[in-house]
Amino acid sequence: MEFRVLQYFLAVVREQSFSGAAEFLHLSQPTLSRQLKDLEEELGKQLFLRSNKGITLTEEGMILRKRAEEIVQLMKKTEDEIALSDEFISGDIYIGAGESDINWLLAKTAYALQKTYPEIHYHIFSGNALYVMEQLDKGLIDIGVVYAAVDRSKYNAFQIPYRDIFGVLMRKDSELAEKEVITPEDLLDKPLIISHQEEFNGWPILTNITQDVSKLNIVATYTLLFNGSLLVSEGLGYAVCFDKLINTEGSNLCFRPIQPTIATSPYVIWKKYQMLSKPVEKFLSKLQELLGDTKVNPSGS
Repeated sequence: MEFRVLQYFLAVVREQSFSGAAEFLHLSQPTLSRQLKDLEEELGKQLFLRSNKGITLTEEGMILRKRAEEIVQLMKKTEDEIALSDEFISGDIYIGAGESDINWLLAKTAYALQKTYPEIHYHIFSGNALYVMEQLDKGLIDIGVVYAAVDRSKYNAFQIPYRDIFGVLMRKDSELAEKEVITPEDLLDKPLIISHQEEFNGWPILTNITQDVSKLNIVATYTLLFNGSLLVSEGLGYAVCFDKLINTEGSNLCFRPIQPTIATSPYVIWKKYQMLSKPVEKFLSKLQELLGDTKVNPSGS
């Protein structure tokens, strides 16, 4: 399977036609069709369904599209890293992170680094720990920020010494909104909306509510809290989440902390035995420098 042919395949997917892709690629349509027909024969699978209305991908075609996009992205990232000059530091940093108020520290680090290295560019991908680790393992991101147990045999890591506090996002007209704080007992009979990461990590937050998680009424899960907040707003249930992620001002929502306090701190991780690019090395160095600066605090001031 040639990289060039994968690019042809993605062009057809993007243009939704062989003629449009051929024009974009400056190829004749018969040449393009032959190349992709050879790819189908090589894989032993049909990738396209052709009709008068255009083309659609088969199930195998959709799988190839996902992997081809990852391969092209990784190839571009590799080319950019190799092309970096020893004398002039520039390039891209790819960071995967979940939703957290602590992400202000990533922004502060990027801003501090920009003064010295204005040609470094940043790309932030949002997702839970499972997503971040998958992207790291594939080489599609350089650094991850996760709230999860870290496999030290696979990743280098250091912990950010600031805590995120858990609580409950709910409608202002809900039963528990009358309380200043929420206890685990308050949640035992309530419909709960939780992070999908909870199941991946073995329900660490929910076991603070009850040791028998199976007895809880989990009505929905989310990977990004914004989507979870929409379910809360419509009255589906109560979302267990970090504080400071959803601006409840002017909405029908409110946040209440859980007591006794449940808090956690994130880890910054990157793959072990990986040769880091110079921009990534500079970023990690600046981040650790800021963490050692007593003037840095969670308010970002």
